[in-house]
Amino acid sequence: FYFFLLLFLLLLVVTSPPIGHCEVELSDNRGIGGEVCRNTGGREMTCAALPVNGLVWCNRMSSHTLLLLYGSQTGTAQDTAERIGRQAQRRRIRVRVQALDTYNVANLISESLVVFVCSTTGQGDPPDNMKNFWRFVFRKSLPSGSLCRLDYAVLGLGDSSYPKFNFVAKKLYKRLLQLGGNALLTVGLADDQHDLGPDGVIDPWLSLFWQKALALYPPPADLSPFPDEDPLPPRYVFHFLDDATEKPVVKPMLAHGQAPPSSAHPFPARVVSNQRVTAPGHFQDVRHIEFDITDSNIQYSAGDVVMMRPCNSPEDVEQFCQLLRLNPDKYFVLTPTDNTAPVPVRLPQPCSIRFLVQEFLDIAAVPRRSFFELLATFAANELEREKLTDFSSAQGQNELHSYCSRPRRTALEVLTDFPHTTAELNVNYLLDLFPEIQPRSFSIASSLLAHPNQIQILVAVVQYKTRLHKPRKGLCSSWLASLASSHGEVCVPLWVKKGGLKFPQDHNSPAIMVGPGTGVAPFRAAIQERIAEGRTANVLFFGCRSESQDFYCRGEWEQKVQAGQMTLFTAFSRDQDDKIYVQHRVKEQAKLLWDLIVNKNAFFYIAGNAKQMPTAVCDGLKEVFQQEGGVKESQAQEMLDTMEKTGRFQSETWS
Repeated sequence: FYFFLLLFLLLLVVTSPPIGHCEVELSDNRGIGGEVCRNTGGREMTCAALPVNGLVWCNRMSSHTLLLLYGSQTGTAQDTAERIGRQAQRRRIRVRVQALDTYNVANLISESLVVFVCSTTGQGDPPDNMKNFWRFVFRKSLPSGSLCRLDYAVLGLGDSSYPKFNFVAKKLYKRLLQLGGNALLTVGLADDQHDLGPDGVIDPWLSLFWQKALALYPPPADLSPFPDEDPLPPRYVFHFLDDATEKPVVKPMLAHGQAPPSSAHPFPARVVSNQRVTAPGHFQDVRHIEFDITDSNIQYSAGDVVMMRPCNSPEDVEQFCQLLRLNPDKYFVLTPTDNTAPVPVRLPQPCSIRFLVQEFLDIAAVPRRSFFELLATFAANELEREKLTDFSSAQGQNELHSYCSRPRRTALEVLTDFPHTTAELNVNYLLDLFPEIQPRSFSIASSLLAHPNQIQILVAVVQYKTRLHKPRKGLCSSWLASLASSHGEVCVPLWVKKGGLKFPQDHNSPAIMVGPGTGVAPFRAAIQERIAEGRTANVLFFGCRSESQDFYCRGEWEQKVQAGQMTLFTAFSRDQDDKIYVQHRVKEQAKLLWDLIVNKNAFFYIAGNAKQMPTAVCDGLKEVFQQEGGVKESQAQEMLDTMEKTGRFQSETWS
């Protein structure tokens, strides 16, 4: 297949005619409601005038198309790509927005202008919806000049507190250059740590991009940009069913047959147990939850993760429907207004408003800037319009951060703060305004060898106070905590994907695992799996606040230590005057760790919070190398780098 695809690409390079820049001219013979545009290749297109919200939207645009391809793990890159797409529409530029893995990469050679928007996950890995594209574009057999007719730009979204900051964007930018692409401007490296957040980089980068792009691909000269104060056409139109119509039963698209469960077809796993594992008086509620996956065709190994999508609370669903005057029991059918925007696969047709709001729209998320940009177009109230417009501007991002991001104000709460604008919202724009609820991932904390037909997880229930009166709650963790098997059969649609941690294949290689807090979850799975396979060279460093309050799995660890199946070192940070953390225990066990790593080919793993712990543990490990190996600091760093390159040092952290 790849041989013929490469041959096809080469033939296109040789035989494709030059792609001229757009030269728009008005035809004397205009069609009804439209005009004819020609580019230098002589191709024609007819444009129509479309009524939208009482306005006339003329969709005549440049004959060239801007293609926006995104790789997004949490939805941020997708939101950014869609925002750029709306900017293109306002500039009368044709635009298509797609996830990278839904795009036929063989067509890339015939594109004229492409913007790639991508994030970085794990240890410098591409997002899940970009992995197939990533593997293909880095094939060594691709011709070096295969993209010589492509103008492109790459925008990366990342966090400079991580060592592989925007690794995917940087690498993709260089690879496209190697394949002959013409970069319109240098790679954009948006940073969550910027004083203005990612927009501190995105805004000036986009300003320069539009200067370059519009010079090469000008829109029709006789049409001015679409006004910012007017909404663009919605992606979908709601067609509500008559009340007399028989209501279909809305069923989720669940896994069936022999195919393994997936995002589109999850498996409804029954909740077997949902137990709190922290002391009743402890501030943190941590849950040990067990799911029954009998007959699911799910297979997993230590280090894998389970994925699930939470639901909005019934209270939030009710409040949302009241604010927008929607009947939650009303059914509708969605019709795309553009053939490039198919109906989301997770929405049944017909669908109820209740299903849409409860299981699809992310109304509990902190809204992004694009939310305010669209909301402002509906504002008839002068004061609300002024504030929303300010929040949408580059100059208003500090104020928006103070209003929304810092106190973690939700989209639903924003609607209540702008009642006049909310009353003007058109239902057709719901899917433009609110993103889809993104799946959450949890490290699997069990092994199939120890617990057949089960998946177990450790979940820290997120709840905290900000300056807002109502406590902030994590959507997924709060939803999971509310699921009690004692209330009858409760099922959670889920699926499994490969995780970032890979444990040694060599039965003789020890595993050294550092997992404070819920970071111990993947190591519980690994220890169970390794013991079932007869491997007992397991060393665990576990840390928590107090031995009596949050020592997860204590009985299990003590039983395995007693049986000679593992070695355990604990760090209880608050049980004495001087705080003791896992990095202190690592340094205390210098002789043991040096022997295991140097003489016995041990693998070293870290999992847990990404703030300070991983760096502190790495520093502690380098001190071990210096102390026991008599090496300099630079040599210790080289040793750690070598371990990482060979897979003997791995980390999985989260913020």
